[in-house]
Amino acid sequence: MGLGVLAWVSMPAWLQAQTFEAPEALIERVAGEVIELVKADAALRGGDMGRIMELVDTKIMPHVNFTRMTASTVGRFWRQASPEQRQRLQEEFKLLLIRTYSGALGQLTDQTLVLRPMRSRPEDTEVVVRSELRGRGEPIQIDYRMEKTADGWKVFDINVLGIWLVETYRGQFAQEINARGIDGLIAALAERNRGTGRS
Repeated sequence: MGLGVLAWVSMPAWLQAQTFEAPEALIERVAGEVIELVKADAALRGGDMGRIMELVDTKIMPHVNFTRMTASTVGRFWRQASPEQRQRLQEEFKLLLIRTYSGALGQLTDQTLVLRPMRSRPEDTEVVVRSELRGRGEPIQIDYRMEKTADGWKVFDINVLGIWLVETYRGQFAQEINARGIDGLIAALAERNRGTGRS
C-alpha cells in the first residue's frame, strides 16, 4: 500500500469529507442544471410525469437523503414501521412531492437561482443553504437543510416561501397514522397519488 493511500485511509472521516463539493456549490450546480433542462424541455414544462420522474431520479435524488426526509416526516411512528412499510412510505411520499411540485416546473421561463450568503463553519455537519429563484415578479425563497454524509452533502428538508416541507407534512401524516395506522397512511398517500383522495 502506497504512503498516499495509507495517509488517506488513516485520515479522519471529517477531513476526508473536505474534498466534497461545498453545499452551496452543490445546490447552485444541481439547481442550475435542473432549471436549464426544464427550460429546454417542453414535456417537462407541460407536466409529463414520466419525464419529471426521470429528471428527479437522475438529477435530484442522488443529492437527497430521502430516507431521513421521510423518517422525519413520519416522526416517532417511523420506528414502528416494518422495512416494507418504510419502503412503501418513501415511494408514495416521493410521488406525492413530485406531483405537488410538478406544476411549478411549467412556470420556469427566465428564472435563475441566486444563493444568499451562507452562515456556517467548516466543521458544521448540518447547514442551511438559502436561495431565491429570481425572474419576473417576486423572488421565490427556497432554502435547503443539508447534512454532511460519507457520500457528500445531502438535502433532508426544503423550505419554499417560508414553509418547511417536513414540518408541513408531519402533522398531516401523524393525523392519518393516529386514525388509520401506518398502512392507512400508505393507502391514503397512494389514493392521493392516483388523484382519487383528499388533497
